[in-house]
Formats: sequence, C-alpha cells, structure tokens
Amino acid sequence: MNDGPAATGSGPLTGRALVPGAAEGAVLYSSEPLSFWGGYDAETGEIIDRRHPLAGRNGTGRIMAIPATRGSSTTTAVLLEAIRRGTAPAALLTRGPDTFLALAAIVAGELYDRAPPVVALSPGDFDALGAIPRARVEATGVVTPL
Repeated sequence: MNDGPAATGSGPLTGRALVPGAAEGAVLYSSEPLSFWGGYDAETGEIIDRRHPLAGRNGTGRIMAIPATRGSSTTTAVLLEAIRRGTAPAALLTRGPDTFLALAAIVAGELYDRAPPVVALSPGDFDALGAIPRARVEATGVVTPL
C-alpha cells in the first residue's frame, strides 16, 4: 500500500488485494464504516441503516468504498447472502484490511464460484476515492480512476 494520498486524477491507487479479482463501475464512497447486519439489505442491495450517509443508496454492482465494517461477524453472513443473490457490490475497497469483508468474499468464491474483489488501501489513497466517480479494480490491487 502507498503511504501518501494520490492526487485526484493523478493515476492509479495501489492497495493490497485481500481477495483478488477485477471489477469496474461507479464508486459508492463513504468515510463512515458500515454494518452490513441491519445496514445492508441482501435482497435488494439497498443501504438501509438510516443513520448512515449512504442510506437509501444501492450497492449492487458498485465499487463500494467504506473505511471498515462495524459490528460483528454477522456482516459476513449478510454480504455472503448478497453475493449469492447477485445484489452485492462489484468490489469492496477499505482503509486497511477488513477481515469480515474478506471472509465473505473468500467463502463466496468457494460456495458460488464468484467473489467480489476486496482491496485494502492506505488511508490517503482511500480518502482520494471520495473524488473519484468511477473506477476499475484489478486483481493486483490497483484501482484506476475512470
């Protein structure tokens, strides 16, 4: 992971691929952690935690950037169900490693043969995502603004 922030539009961000994979799409960014248990509707992909800044937005097929998850391992169960239903984000970008997101993606890869990439970014690179509307995630952990 890079130590400093990448300037918006200055090029790719390089993170650590906790779960490698490729995805492309609109970035759904929040500087606030999200609990998937009670915060993400696995049936629809809607963020249902009404206190969260992304409340009412839909994560399905998006490059979801949240600094971390809140809560317990139930986040893993909800995300796993969203992956099974096809309502999960296309990729998950975090500020540092998040074991609950990585676990859900790894188990989904084993059970369903599909897993969203999970990439841990440095704090500065993660914060830069707030100004990036679309991105491509590569299996190496490189996130390229589009």
